[in-house]
Amino acid sequence: MPAAPDPVHDERLEPTEDAPRDPDGIPHDVVGLSALFSVLFAAVVLGMWLSGSTGRITAVALCMIGIPMLVSNLRQRSERERENLHPSR
Repeated sequence: MPAAPDPVHDERLEPTEDAPRDPDGIPHDVVGLSALFSVLFAAVVLGMWLSGSTGRITAVALCMIGIPMLVSNLRQRSERERENLHPSR
């Protein structure tokens, strides 16, 4: 059975060489940054939560504002740095 042709062919690559691709088309640094910022954000919120009643109110407010901002900024960075010439399969 012959192999299916690549959806995008780059003439600069050797016939047996595959184009480097990011998982699911998401840049690797965005995956790492989202893991890093999620852990740091959770640590800050936990520290505020344990600090007292004022800290709990601030932690909830921070979650309501910070999580959507984090997701939005990482989504924008992902769109900006996504590989469009060689999308993942």
